[in-house]
Amino acid sequence: MARAPEAAHKRTMKTVLTVLLGLAMLGTLGVLLAGTIGLARGGNDPWRSNRLMRWRVILQGIALALFALLVTLMRS
Repeated sequence: MARAPEAAHKRTMKTVLTVLLGLAMLGTLGVLLAGTIGLARGGNDPWRSNRLMRWRVILQGIALALFALLVTLMRS
């Protein structure tokens, strides 16, 4: 009987992590596209380019951490 709430909790965690992972991936893609479009337009604002690069790296790190958590949860 005690396993039913645990299984429901794992399903909920998998769903939440999957949604957060998707959002982090979309955020990364959005920042990457913003940087690419800015580069294609020829806007030579190094401060903005550097800020977008930092956000891309941060969002990629978050996405990788969420992916690792999700894989760990799926294995257990």
